Amino acid sequence: MSIAITGANGKLGRLIIEQLQKVIPAGQIIACVRNLEAGNELAAQGIEVRKCDYDQPDSIGQAFAGVSRLLLISSPDPDDTVRLRQHAHMIEAAKRAAVSHLLYTGFAFSENSDIPLTHLHLATEHAIRTTGIPHTFLRNGLYMDVLGVLNLKDAISDGTLTVPPGGWTFNAVNRHDLAAATAAVLASESHHNKTYELVAPVSFTFNEVVSALTELAGKSVSLREIDEATHWIYSFLKKVDTTSTSGDLERLMGRPATSLTESLRVFLGI
Repeated sequence: MSIAITGANGKLGRLIIEQLQKVIPAGQIIACVRNLEAGNELAAQGIEVRKCDYDQPDSIGQAFAGVSRLLLISSPDPDDTVRLRQHAHMIEAAKRAAVSHLLYTGFAFSENSDIPLTHLHLATEHAIRTTGIPHTFLRNGLYMDVLGVLNLKDAISDGTLTVPPGGWTFNAVNRHDLAAATAAVLASESHHNKTYELVAPVSFTFNEVVSALTELAGKSVSLREIDEATHWIYSFLKKVDTTSTSGDLERLMGRPATSLTESLRVFLGI
């Protein structure tokens, strides 16, 4: 069995490979990267590195040759039209290469949102279904990084986290948990034609964020809601499902999800 991962040099891709190596020999892992030199560190670990440029269909076909299980990590291109074309290239190449199991990292609860990003992921999932290849959709929730726009270190220093008014809730998760769940699926045979919503099992609020910051800082951090606290991210969050939860992440990992406090500890480097 050979398992290939596209975007293997990205943050999530590297974490998935790290987790996968705990249960699968390095020789069975193929890291697909845009620039071969970027995969030197992975190659040093005994992992085969192949060139896979989303914009060059020929390179994709060669990268997928002989692959039995393929994880398509969605393209990072900021233009959704370009991303959809890139995804089409990968899906067509996977079909030509006779890949036996195709996995894709989409966006959690896409049907509950109405933005181009979620339309892109739903369209990609549909295209994968039309190939007839057994598939698994790993719908990732928002990364915990979304809280980075809040200037949390400043909040700790000032003792106040300032946010706009509203009943904000979050189902965000950290990449390490997503990587662990994804690796578990890649290493198993029992996930054909299934969809997993990889989000926090319990949503959290800004009140819980300041409680976690208070615990981490060893000093009081309070929440302040003001209309002037504006950022483009809040407009985005209103259009996607940040509230719905699922037990899929924990079931796949076989352990509890990392707590909000611990996730923030790692994120802040405390």
